Amino acid sequence: MKASVLVLAGSMLFAGAASAQDINDAQIASIVVTANQVDIDAGKLASTKATNPEVKKFAQQMVTDHTGVNKQATALVTKLKVKPEDNATSKSLYGGGKDNVTKLKGLKGKEFDKAYIDHEVAYHQSVLDAVDKTLIPNAKNEELKALLVKVRPAFVAHLEHAKQVQSSLSK
Repeated sequence: MKASVLVLAGSMLFAGAASAQDINDAQIASIVVTANQVDIDAGKLASTKATNPEVKKFAQQMVTDHTGVNKQATALVTKLKVKPEDNATSKSLYGGGKDNVTKLKGLKGKEFDKAYIDHEVAYHQSVLDAVDKTLIPNAKNEELKALLVKVRPAFVAHLEHAKQVQSSLSK
């Protein structure tokens, strides 16, 4: 997956929190940036702490992809003169991300690998749901909406990759 793909990552509350509110482009921008940072933080931890080579590889891909996306998202919101606006979803993402990293730091070996990848599967499914049900439908700016639509396949690819790694861990 190229670093230029847009990948959002959210907590289990992400889809519910995002769909529970009517959000604007500034709030969507905040969700995108926060969600990426959450997955960067978890991926950095997993890329150093995971013991399974496939989990390490997946984690490094998440760091690479999400870092690239945050650069793209920042460039787009700067171009559009949109200042990201904190909202219930971005705050929930931030808190959920911190909680996840704290939980993961207390785990080791196979237990860590399984917890990290299980979370990534759930996270990416929540993100895909939020993109489809909330972010795309609520994006008013056509460039923002077009970018979300264009990169949707990356969400699917990350989810499928995480599921493959998850399946290999249960063997």
